[in-house]
Parts: sequence; C-alpha cells; structure tokens
Amino acid sequence: MKSVQNDMTVGSPMKMILSFTFPIFLGNVFQQFYNMADAVIVGKFVGTKALAAVGSTGTIMFLIYGFVVGMTAGFTVLTAQKFGAGDMQGMRRTVAGAGILSFLIGLFLTVTFMLFMKPLLHLMHTPSDIFADAYKYIMIVSGGILAQMLYNLLSSILRALGNSKIPLYFLIISACCSFFLFFSLISISFFYLCSLKYCSLDTKVLKKQDLVLIIVFQMGAPGAAIATVVAQGISGVLCLIYIMWKIPILHLKKEDWHVGGQIYAIQLKIGLPMALQYSITAIGTMMVQSALNILGSTLVAAFTAASKIEQVVTQAYVAMGTTMATYGAQNIGAGNVPRIRQGFKACTILGIGYSLVAATFIMTVGKYMTYLFVSEDVDIIMSSVDIYLKCIGLFFIPLAIVNIYRNGIQGLGYGLLPMMAGVAELIGRGVVALIAAKERSYLGVCLASPAAWVLAGGLLIAMYYYIMNVHMKKMFGDYNQKV
Repeated sequence: MKSVQNDMTVGSPMKMILSFTFPIFLGNVFQQFYNMADAVIVGKFVGTKALAAVGSTGTIMFLIYGFVVGMTAGFTVLTAQKFGAGDMQGMRRTVAGAGILSFLIGLFLTVTFMLFMKPLLHLMHTPSDIFADAYKYIMIVSGGILAQMLYNLLSSILRALGNSKIPLYFLIISACCSFFLFFSLISISFFYLCSLKYCSLDTKVLKKQDLVLIIVFQMGAPGAAIATVVAQGISGVLCLIYIMWKIPILHLKKEDWHVGGQIYAIQLKIGLPMALQYSITAIGTMMVQSALNILGSTLVAAFTAASKIEQVVTQAYVAMGTTMATYGAQNIGAGNVPRIRQGFKACTILGIGYSLVAATFIMTVGKYMTYLFVSEDVDIIMSSVDIYLKCIGLFFIPLAIVNIYRNGIQGLGYGLLPMMAGVAELIGRGVVALIAAKERSYLGVCLASPAAWVLAGGLLIAMYYYIMNVHMKKMFGDYNQKV
C-alpha cells in the first residue's frame, strides 16, 4: 500500500527531497501570487494608504495562518510516523484524531479572533486613517479560519503519506476560482455604477478617484479577502473528494473514530507547540509592525510591498521545512537514523545553494517589483523597499537553517525544543523592534527579522546535534544488546 503514495524511507535522499519540495514550493509561490493580488490592486489603483491598510493586517494574518499551518502539520506528524512504520490502522486513527481536534480548535480560534480583533488593532498602533479598512479586511479573514483549517489539515495528511503534488493541483484550481470570483465582484460594481451614471442620477460621487475607490477598495479589499477564503474552502473540498476517491488507506471505518487518549495526547504534545512556535514568531512580527506603524502609512506601505516580495522568494524555505518534517517523521518511524542525517545534510546543501541565488536576485533587482504595488511616491517607497530587501538578503542562509532544522526536528516528534527556538526568535525580533520604535528607525525595523533568524538558527543546529547523538547512542545500544 505504501507504493500508492511516496515512501521517503528508500531511495536517494537528495533526489527524494528535491522531488517532494518542488511541488510544495510551486504551490506556495502560486498561493503567494494570488494573495498578492489584493495588495497589487489597492496599491496601484487606490494609493499608498489603501496598501498600508491591507499591509497593516499582515502580521495578524500570519498569526492566524501560522497557527493553523503549524497545528495541522503537528497533528499529522504521528500520521507520517505510523505510515513509515507500516501501521495503517494506527495511521487512520491519527487522521480521525487530527480532524476532531482541528475542528474544535478552529471553531475556538474563529470566535476568539473575531471578538478581540478591534482591541488588537488598537494595541498595534494601527494608524487612524487606515483603521476602518484594515478592520473590515481582517475580520473577513478571521471568519474563514475553518476553511483554512480544512485545506491545511487535508494537505498535511496527504504530505504525511508522501504526496506533495495533489495539494498543489487543487491549490491552482482554487486560486483560479479566487481570481474569477474577485474580478467578478469588481466587474459587477463597475457596471452597476456605470448604469447609475447612464441613468443621469447624481454623479458627483462618480468622479474618477471616487469611482476607483468604490470599485477597487470598498469592493476590492473585502472582495479579495472573501475570494481567498472561498479558494481555501474549495481546495479543502477538492482534497477531501480526492482522498475519498483515490486513497482507500485513508477511508475511515467506524472503529477508526475510537481514537483513544494516547493519540490525542501525542498529537496535542506535538501540534500545539508547533502552532505556538508560529504564534511566537507572529507575536514578534506584530511587535515589528507596531514599531513600524509609528513611522506612518508611507513606510508601512513600503514595508508591505517589500514583505510581499520577500514572501514569494522565501517560499522555498517553507517548502524545504515541510519536506523535512515529512522526511524526518517517516524515517524516525522506520527507525533509520543514519538516513535522517543524510537527509538533513542534503537539504542543508540545497538551502545554502538557493540562498545564494535568491539573495543575489533580491538585493539587485528585487526593488523593481515595487512597481507592481504602487503608482504614487514610487521613488520614496522603492528606496525604502530596497533597504529592507538588502537587510534580509544578507541573512537568507540563517533563514534556511531555521526552516529546515525546526521542521525537521518537529518531524522527529520533538515539540518543545523547536518552540524554544521560537522564543529565541521572539527575543531577537522583539528587542530590535523595541529599540527601533524608541529610535524611530526604519533600518532597525528591517533588521529585526535577521536578528531573530541568527539566534534561532544557532540554537536549532545545537538541538539537532544533541538529538542525533541521543538517537545514535540508542541505536548502537540496541544493536549491542542484540549482539
């Protein structure tokens, strides 16, 4: 039955990692491109403040999305371990447990975020001139948490079985639906307003700038949020249909729903620290956003554009991390410690090579992508974008280390240790952000994330060698006992 999916316990580690990582990378980049659509449209056609309104919610979106991704990935680590060990009945029970826990926690998150969103925006010093639009946008995103949960859980389950291509295909389909829905909303608004003008009604409000504001921003930003939520829901439903149709080993039986407290305990032990890891990182980025908001909406817009560019380039690191979580989980389930070490080495080489190429690109021509986002104050904003991109480009190798080793260690079944690396990230990012806020320094804001990557990366490497030594001693100890 393993051959139906992708058994990562055999074959060349480098080849296996590349073939598994590439579809995830494409999917992540594709998702980033259609997530960029709202920023591109409001930035180009409405202006700097509109872009800042969407961008000011970016760290909150990261908090929501990161928690969902971390938790669902953590819940399915045990799924990958059971699959690697060949225990299909135990694997199905882990799937049932992950589904129940994800629904309950997703419902709790939806209610909590929607109740406390306005105080959170105030706490982050969201500028008053963009507050109302930022609130409207992020509330729609919060209302779609269960849709995010559905797709990320099912795609994590598929990846736990070594299948990284199907989630990519469904993501592309849903993204096309998202684009269609988004621009349909804009078109409907456009033709409605044109009909009002044609009927000779009061057209004072239909001046050029007001028309763009109503069509693109009042409908566009909320419309983009709605379209994104719908796209996540479509992706989730398609994954569910595929699992029911094509993967019989995931067809849950009545007895599979009797999960048992031990499975729940292990899933929570791994999943919650992984979710908190992302949340801790998000809290640090919220501190950075708070320091940035003090500097005004123009620099917020520049930082937003630069962050969007960064997110596209750095999706490779996210994909490598996802790959190593599955690779580590399957091989620890099979008890193959030397192969785990080979995989970490191969992925590290891959990450360093990509970092050199990505840094060269982003530090030289990356700033010109600013034209995608703004049509006013371009020179001022582009210079600020360039500062940010140069700051992060110098530290891409530590970022690669963070993603590869954090997720790989989590895949081995360790939840608490990687979370401590998240605390290191929070300290690094938070201290620099506080200094930047005190000095009102944009450069300081740009250096906050690199400081976090360096601290966390060093700690994770130390953790990795400690864990490998423990497992190697255990393996040779078991061997000596048998001899």
